[in-house]
Amino acid sequence: RFPVLRERRRQKAGYLSGGEQQLLAICRGLMRRPKVPLLDEPFLGLSPKAVGEVSELIQRISAEGVAVLLVEQNARVALTLASHGYVLETGKVVLDGPADKLREDPDVQEFYLGFGREGQRGYHELKRYRRKRRWLS
Repeated sequence: RFPVLRERRRQKAGYLSGGEQQLLAICRGLMRRPKVPLLDEPFLGLSPKAVGEVSELIQRISAEGVAVLLVEQNARVALTLASHGYVLETGKVVLDGPADKLREDPDVQEFYLGFGREGQRGYHELKRYRRKRRWLS
């Protein structure tokens, strides 16, 4: 499924790049065909091309009727792949619902997707604003 790993199949895992090691970990986790695969930060350290390949793999697994539990900080990617999502803040669920509704939620757009009333916000501006405001639930 991942050509870069096929090219490196004779290489020891410890000598793979960080992104290649991440791909290998995902493949190893899926080899046993778990009933509910848990993918914790699967895109961490991956190249944009590998992110696309892993995203396609997750979509294929989901299309086969297998529920996938995805833990991901990249809200844009997570909400694209998910059918349902949970927003956690300081270890508590503060918002949940269908992914398409979460994408449209003004707080999710502002805090996690980088859009506010004034348009797209920069990272530092968003971080400073986020410290001042908490979820209203």
